[in-house]
Amino acid sequence: MSQDVKKTRNIAVMAILCALAIAADIFLRVPGIGGFLTYEPKDVVLCIGGFLFGPITGIAMSLLVCLIEMITVSATGWIGLLMNFLSSAFFVGVSAVIYHRKKTLSRAVIGLISGAISMLVIMLLWNYIITPIYMNVPREQVLAMFLPLLIPFNLIKAFLNAALTLFLYKGVATALRKSKLIPERESNDGENKKGNTILIVCISAVLAVTLVIVLLLFAGVLSF
Repeated sequence: MSQDVKKTRNIAVMAILCALAIAADIFLRVPGIGGFLTYEPKDVVLCIGGFLFGPITGIAMSLLVCLIEMITVSATGWIGLLMNFLSSAFFVGVSAVIYHRKKTLSRAVIGLISGAISMLVIMLLWNYIITPIYMNVPREQVLAMFLPLLIPFNLIKAFLNAALTLFLYKGVATALRKSKLIPERESNDGENKKGNTILIVCISAVLAVTLVIVLLLFAGVLSF
């Protein structure tokens, strides 16, 4: 298969996966509390894309789908876009980075668990930052929501998406190979190591900046 044909087919599969993620977002959406806690399985499709094409592609697909979500079904504007993208990017990015280092079942499980935990952490931190602005309530009130609401919701969402990804990925990948849309043999190289290293640094930087903002807010140095 020539590189041009391979690239064209990969783009076609990415487009199909983005369309499926958008469809899952629109038609399988479960309304949540307060209009900002909703479950939709789009991250399952996006993570499959990340497993197939690498974490950078998976995050790029996440951004595209979240942008389309903002202008279609979401009523939370830029705040919803930010929260949805952070959620998807951390789940997909972390899961795919670990899986692409060595494409085995055990690495997929480790990657998905790590992605779920990363998503939980980043969403709790950004709920502490953003939710008081969105709901116009004190941060103390948001902290009081963590244990009864935010932690259980994000925990269930993260690990449900991880379980569904693990259950569906092999079948989807096999179907795509039989359809000649992706190569029969799966390389363990994934995207180039330099790109993945840069992505790891970016994810770590976002987490570090987030932690600094949270600590400054908690200490009263920042106020917004």
